[in-house]
Amino acid sequence: MFEKLKQKLKRVVERVSQKAAPETPPEAPPEAPPEAPPEVPSKAPPAVPPPGKPRRALRRVVKRIIRRELAPEDVEDIIWELQVGLLESDVAVPVADHVIERVKAGLTGRKLGLREDPKKLADEVLRQAIQEVLTTEQRVDLLKVIDAKRAQGEPAVLVFVGINGHGKTTSIAKLARYLMDRGYKPVLAAADTFRAAGIEQLEIHAERLGVEVIKQKRGADAAAVAYDAIAHAKARGLDVVLVDTAGRMQTDVNLMDEMRKIVRVAKPDLTIFVGDALTGNDAVEQARTFDQAVGISGSILCKMDADARGGAALSITHVTGKPILFLGTGQGYGDLVEFKPEILLNALFAD
Repeated sequence: MFEKLKQKLKRVVERVSQKAAPETPPEAPPEAPPEAPPEVPSKAPPAVPPPGKPRRALRRVVKRIIRRELAPEDVEDIIWELQVGLLESDVAVPVADHVIERVKAGLTGRKLGLREDPKKLADEVLRQAIQEVLTTEQRVDLLKVIDAKRAQGEPAVLVFVGINGHGKTTSIAKLARYLMDRGYKPVLAAADTFRAAGIEQLEIHAERLGVEVIKQKRGADAAAVAYDAIAHAKARGLDVVLVDTAGRMQTDVNLMDEMRKIVRVAKPDLTIFVGDALTGNDAVEQARTFDQAVGISGSILCKMDADARGGAALSITHVTGKPILFLGTGQGYGDLVEFKPEILLNALFAD
C-alpha cells in the first residue's frame, strides 16, 4: 500500500538528513616546526597572544560541529521535491499545500544537536503534517450511532452513495458482515432500481450472508424501497437498515435529484460516500460533490490494498471535512478495516 508515495517521502527524509548533517571544519594545514628565535640580548618576556582569541575560535569550531541549522534555501530545495512527490501521488492541491506549509514551518531554522538524528526529525515533521490532514474535528462512531437508535427502539438508517462500479454494493455487504459479527441485525434495502441487475447483485450478497433484502421491481421508486425497509426493520426489531442506491455521476442531474429524495424520505442517521481509492483526485472531487448535494457523514475507500499512490486517502478527509470510516482491503466480506490515521501513517513511514 502506498509504495510510490512511501518512496517519495523516504527521498525527502534523506534530503533533510543530508542538509542537516553536522558540518566538520576543514582540517588545518600541518604546522611547520617553529624556528628557533634569534638570540636577543634583552631579557624582555616573549610575546603571548591575548587569552580570549583562542577560546572564541575554539567555541566557533565546536558550534559548527555540533549544530547545523536548516537555512530557508535548504528547506525550499527539500519542499520542491516534496511538492512534486505529493502531486504525482494524486494528492489534492490544497492538501499538498497544507502539508508543505507545515513541513516548511517545522524545518526552517531548526537546529540539531550532536546527538539528534536528522532522519528522526524529518520523519516526525512529515508524520505530523500528514496526520493533520487525516484528522477531522467531526468524529463518527458507527456503533455508538446504532446503539443510540436501538435504545430508542428504532433502527439506525445508513444510506450509501457513490459512483457506479466503485464498490458501493460490495461495501454494503462487507459492512453487514462487520455488524453481524458484533451482534447487530441488519436488513438491506435494494434502492438501486435504476441499474440492470443492481437488485440481483444485492440479493446474492444477502443470500450468502443470511440477511433479508427489501426490494421492489426494477424502475420502482427508490425512496419507496428505503421507506419500506425502514418500516420492516421497525416491525421486526432489526438494528440497522443499509440502503443501497443507484451509482451516479455527480454531474447526472436527474439521479442526483433522486438521491436527494431518498435522503429526504429515509432521514438517514449517516450518509456514507463509497469511493475507489485508485481513482485518486476523482474520488476526492466526487466526495466533495456528494457532500454538497446531500451532506455526507463520512467515507469508505475501496481497493486500498492496490493503491500505490495514496492521494485519495490523504486528501478526502481534509477536502470534505468528514472522516474516513472504513477501508476496503480485499474482495472477501471480512476485508473491511475500521479506519485509524495510524494505519496510513505506519504504511507510509514503515522501514
